[in-house]
Amino acid sequence: MKSCSISRKHSKEEFRISSILLSCCSSSGWIQRHPFPPEGLLECVCGGEKLVRPRRCAGTRCEEPQNRERCFIANPPAGEAGPGAAAAGRGRCGAAGAMPAAVVEYKGWKEGYGCGYCGAARGKVSAGMWAHSMTVQDYQDLIDRGWRRSGKYVYKPIMNQTCCPQYTIRCQALHFQASKSHKKVLKKMLKFISKGDVLKVVSEEEPMDSHIEDVAACDFPYKSESQVSQSELTPLAVDHAERVENEDKDSGETKEEGNMQKVESDSVQICADKDTPVPAEPSHSAKAVRAPPKPGKGADLSKPLCRKAKDIRKERKLQKLLQNQTGTLEGSQLQGDQAFLLQNSKPKTNQPKNIEDFIFAPLPDDAQHKLEVRVVRSSPPSSQFKATFQESYQVYKRYQMVIHKDPPDKPTINQFTRFLCDSPLEAEHAPNGPECGYGSFHQQYWLDGKIIAVGVIDILPYCVSSVYLYYDPDFSFLSLGVYSALREIAFTRQLHEKAPDLCFYYMGFYIHSCPKMRYKGQYRPSDLLCPETYVWTPIEQCLPLLEHSKYSRFNQDGKAVDEGRLKELGRVRVLHKRTVMPYNVYKKRRKGPSDEASVQQYASLVGQTCSERMLLFRS
Repeated sequence: MKSCSISRKHSKEEFRISSILLSCCSSSGWIQRHPFPPEGLLECVCGGEKLVRPRRCAGTRCEEPQNRERCFIANPPAGEAGPGAAAAGRGRCGAAGAMPAAVVEYKGWKEGYGCGYCGAARGKVSAGMWAHSMTVQDYQDLIDRGWRRSGKYVYKPIMNQTCCPQYTIRCQALHFQASKSHKKVLKKMLKFISKGDVLKVVSEEEPMDSHIEDVAACDFPYKSESQVSQSELTPLAVDHAERVENEDKDSGETKEEGNMQKVESDSVQICADKDTPVPAEPSHSAKAVRAPPKPGKGADLSKPLCRKAKDIRKERKLQKLLQNQTGTLEGSQLQGDQAFLLQNSKPKTNQPKNIEDFIFAPLPDDAQHKLEVRVVRSSPPSSQFKATFQESYQVYKRYQMVIHKDPPDKPTINQFTRFLCDSPLEAEHAPNGPECGYGSFHQQYWLDGKIIAVGVIDILPYCVSSVYLYYDPDFSFLSLGVYSALREIAFTRQLHEKAPDLCFYYMGFYIHSCPKMRYKGQYRPSDLLCPETYVWTPIEQCLPLLEHSKYSRFNQDGKAVDEGRLKELGRVRVLHKRTVMPYNVYKKRRKGPSDEASVQQYASLVGQTCSERMLLFRS
């Protein structure tokens, strides 16, 4: 076996410090300036053989040219790792604390393709990129700039040009208050589990789910396959190198754009049952920002809240008992006990039930059903995920065929895997993070030992992000769309106890110009992302603006700008010929036509921070 060590001064070589690719050049010194451990474990992979030995850098280089890019420093001294070393996990080198960098291929803009929301044949405009790998912090920062993922494809609507602007919406999970319609769904599930006698009427709350079919029928923005070879990405891979999927990536994005149609449409229908707006009125969501009701209309705030008939009957019965008691000592004692009961029988109007009171309510010993929710990691797939893959896929297939009217040969295993199982997010664990870690998961709903629904979610540093939901159509009567959304909000609260920064529930896109897609605004309190300054604005302030114009800037400070905007194009990180370099160096080395316009567009959309942290692949 051959020994190997690395010098700062040798000619163009590349290696890895804590899974961070660095590149050196004898003429200009380090392109990426990171601490270089003077002594560490040097690992050289030559011809499949490995040699790990402690030694100092000796100015020599790997004797196997084809393996030079795989030479790297393993286990650097504490405190000398590169960016991202604080995150737990292991990079390809096996160094604790390593975090691989994100690698993306920018695909540019796609204009004039069909919209499933308004039906326009050529109205949609979006930008997209194929993510080979991505850290959860990178993706958190991207969705806070209006991006979303579908499988490994990450896209962003061009808000001021697309026919149906899609605003990122998040719910403040810690302050969420369930509406009456939400509580109806929770009570219905509780009754079904306890007694099994729920009226099995398929409600019309989730017709919007089928609206995804219109989106999926459109051409995906980019049918072109990724042309990046596996060898070109090998230095950036972890132990199990990520495969470059040379397949059709398109069905994913359009389905994701409609994905949250999966949920609360039943909430919309239930609300409409009790408070259906007349044709000339704005949506139910818009009513929330109106002035208080006029005298004689609506609730009289000067009067006490209505009480349940059961509580009134109980109070009357106790009062009658009190009046019939004698003045004996024994009777006096009885009166005191009854007075105590009377005092405690009064409803606590200031403490409404929260969603956990319904979800985790105690069940009777003779409960008719058993519901269990399991969270399994989907990428990389855990053993539990692998064991339930086929059963989960069959639920998805039935869902697509019944709800979306797909022919049997359309919802293939390949499509299911690419769309709902593959994810660019790296699995990460942190001491102050959730016990399950960060990354992509499937939240499986098991009823009596059988999967009836699966919620696809991402757990990120600041939120739980909903990706999609599919369910067994036989259980549509349980309003699984709304129920799963409420469970995901409760799950966010649960994760917050261990990870204090994680306190939001992201629901995808809110589309005010499409009336069927306004239901997400019913999960209050919630915020919409300003498409120009990328600050969060309470939805109550946004709705009047959206009633006036489908595209609107929510930040009312006219002088406010995007604080994360691109400031220095030259600092954008580029991966070119397996070498990481800033764009200003790549620009000098590049041969052929300039690609500055494309890089500028990419960096402007992802922002300065992400553009310096992620690696933009250039062939």
